[in-house]
Amino acid sequence: MPWTIVFAFVVLGLAAVAVVFGGWLYPDAMRQDILSGLLPAGTPGYPLGTDELGRDVWAMTVAGAASALIGPVFVAVGSMSLGIVLGTLAGYERGWLDIVISRWTDLLLALPVLLAAIVVSGVFGGGYWVTVGLLVLLFSPSDIRIVRAGVLEQSARPYIEAARMLSLSRWRVMFRHILPNVSTLVLTNAMLNVAFALVAFSSLSFLGVGVPPGTADWGRQLIDNRAIMFDNPWAVVVPALLIIVVASAVNLVGDWAGQRLSQVGKAL
Repeated sequence: MPWTIVFAFVVLGLAAVAVVFGGWLYPDAMRQDILSGLLPAGTPGYPLGTDELGRDVWAMTVAGAASALIGPVFVAVGSMSLGIVLGTLAGYERGWLDIVISRWTDLLLALPVLLAAIVVSGVFGGGYWVTVGLLVLLFSPSDIRIVRAGVLEQSARPYIEAARMLSLSRWRVMFRHILPNVSTLVLTNAMLNVAFALVAFSSLSFLGVGVPPGTADWGRQLIDNRAIMFDNPWAVVVPALLIIVVASAVNLVGDWAGQRLSQVGKAL
């Protein structure tokens, strides 16, 4: 295993630990102490210093992992679930159903993700799970197209013709025979979606429509602390680096896993 993949796994493992235990380790991460405002990094008890409200940057960063990462994972799982169902139906059934689903995906692909998310969040009041649901919808077209292409390629193979001759039900052919053979595409694209959703979610939080003020979140830290960039740069640099590093680690692991599954499939 290349060292870059090992490093990526380590990063994702640490991120998972922060997601699971961050809130338990720092239940009062957003506690304010004006008298301790703008302490520099390395201050005893504050390894990354504090912001202008006296909040511990390290505690906010660890506790904010859950908000920063759970949403993108739900986005990836939700959009891929839509992609699997609609893409499989469109690729196998074809006809009018394929036309309707394809036109729907074309319509969604024409929408700029961040702009549409900002507009809809502004109309409906925003909120964490509203943003998650919106990104699920906006991320699904690419998943639908990828799954549809894989299903179309598999549908012409002899084993599908044999399954039809055995009078197997359409649902069994689609989801028991075809879908496992496009699992590599599904896994790889789902991992990429986690990285893209992390960046999109953080961008929306930075713009003020992702998570509400007063929430421990990496994207929220960027907008809350940009005014103190020169007083305590770690308050901005650390969450920004974490977004980049975690997104890159997800991409690397997803690409590596896709290659491994492809090699296993060829060997079988």
